Amino acid sequence: MLFTLKPRGAESRAMLWLSPVLAALLTLISGAMLFALLGHPPLQTLKVLLIDPVSDLYGLSELMVKALPILLCALGLAVVYHARIWNIGAEGQLLVGALAGSALAINLIDWDSRLALLLVLGAGILGGAAWAGLCAWLKTAFNANEILTSIMLNYIALNLLLFAVHGPLKDPEGYNFPESAMFGDASRLPELLEGLRVHAGFWFALLALVAVWVLLQRSFLGFQIKVLGLDRRAAGLVGFRERRLVWVALLISGGLAGLAGVAEVTGPIGQLVPQISPGYGYAAITVAFLGRLHPVGILFASLLMALLYLGGENAQMAANLPQSITMLFQGMVLFFLLACDVLIYYRPHLARRAKPGVASLKPSAQP
Repeated sequence: MLFTLKPRGAESRAMLWLSPVLAALLTLISGAMLFALLGHPPLQTLKVLLIDPVSDLYGLSELMVKALPILLCALGLAVVYHARIWNIGAEGQLLVGALAGSALAINLIDWDSRLALLLVLGAGILGGAAWAGLCAWLKTAFNANEILTSIMLNYIALNLLLFAVHGPLKDPEGYNFPESAMFGDASRLPELLEGLRVHAGFWFALLALVAVWVLLQRSFLGFQIKVLGLDRRAAGLVGFRERRLVWVALLISGGLAGLAGVAEVTGPIGQLVPQISPGYGYAAITVAFLGRLHPVGILFASLLMALLYLGGENAQMAANLPQSITMLFQGMVLFFLLACDVLIYYRPHLARRAKPGVASLKPSAQP
């Protein structure tokens, strides 16, 4: 007997929204079982991972700091994924945005005007958009697969960043550490609460969330992007310009990822360092699908992913768990989400296998 999958025909809309919750619950159960196998008390370890990091005001502020870049990247990915353009390059676009903004910020250290911050943020957005524009150009001019081009550009962006902090942007007074000079106060995002690292990028993230919601739900451009994702041939027949929409979607996605990167270096970090991102751009892919490509869903999924980052760091110190525990939980969430989605769209079916050596009783046709 073999299992086959048959389309259900009409999927349950309620289950489409409940499956992320089910995936999260299955991840918790699997994580508890894993902790038990490793010799850690399951409930206590889950508390260390998911509750202790946000048990005070400082922890909640750190949750916001972690969630902001993930949210911005995931919102941009929601736009391109609605168009069925599979941008895997949010990580590289984030790094280039941080690099472009930092290259300008270290030349504006002596400025006192807040215009410096606007210029730096603009440079970061343009840097991320330009990096995504490379994918758009390769796709529209040469029909190159955007999955391959965007993921390869991630590694080029990382090496550009490493070259910059070891070369032209390296602080000459930094005791040979691979980092830039600290930015001037005029180029830094102000803190929202004194003594906490949460910064004004919070407002940018909320603005981006509203803007993406309006774009996808209330604008004609968003309607065109959705139609392009549903049926490219139909989009062409009604006069929607595919090349233009590909460019627009990727530039929006890259610009938001670039904003995430430049907000990191002008916010909590304050300088360009190699460890800008622990993988925010990759985590944003899981977040976009976990949030069902809807801005509100992405907001809650971003908070969950940020909690996993914080919890992973806390579990290393409090429970002596390996650093890879964060990536493991991210992978389990994505695995269970995909498994739930398969069962939503398809019905398992038992198919009887023909016994070997049994000839068909139907006579063969003679020539």
